[in-house]
Amino acid sequence: MIWERIRHYSYIQCISKSLGDYMTKPEIISEKPLAMFQVLEELEKIKKKEKELNYRSKRTEEYLAQFVTLGPKKSKELMEKIEKLNISRLKEPHIIKIVDLLPLSVGDLRSILQAYTITIKNEDMKRIVGVVKDFVKS
Repeated sequence: MIWERIRHYSYIQCISKSLGDYMTKPEIISEKPLAMFQVLEELEKIKKKEKELNYRSKRTEEYLAQFVTLGPKKSKELMEKIEKLNISRLKEPHIIKIVDLLPLSVGDLRSILQAYTITIKNEDMKRIVGVVKDFVKS
């Protein structure tokens, strides 16, 4: 039995052998960070399957609707552009956080990346902010 669970920052798939294990000892198969727009997409898929979301999912959907400013297509395009900058230490979780929060200054970007053990050159930060600004304007 496969159980899919969506959290604000990550998508976790769990598997179990019986219903008893399902509730008490889920086994994490994989963990992948998701951007807020991707969580919204997953909630839409769940809504189509089950016709109605549970309380927690509804609250998550309301929260995300307030903060997701770019559409899925533009967000994916922005992620690709940031990846194409080829900044060596910038990994997928960092890029997702940048797309979620859309920093418009180097100071904002620096604040976002403080949560991680990552150092990026100031010129690379300026390049990232430049790409984000282009997407926000258009």
